[in-house]
Amino acid sequence: MLQSEQLEELICLVSVLDRPTLIRQFQEIESTFPIDFTNEFLEELPLDQIRHIFLALCLQCRQFPRLDQEAVAA
Repeated sequence: MLQSEQLEELICLVSVLDRPTLIRQFQEIESTFPIDFTNEFLEELPLDQIRHIFLALCLQCRQFPRLDQEAVAA
């Protein structure tokens, strides 16, 4: 379980990610279950919904997204 500070950091991190970065993150996250969202589906969803789903995925997988500095600065 994440501490409240870690959860807040994760939420802030995910909230600034753009759509291409989020879609790439869906492809790169390691999980013990299949993640079967297609790129087309993710392109159609509102950005806030993609962020919400990705945040839930991070919490379920107990992982922070692996981001380069450019993605965070964008």
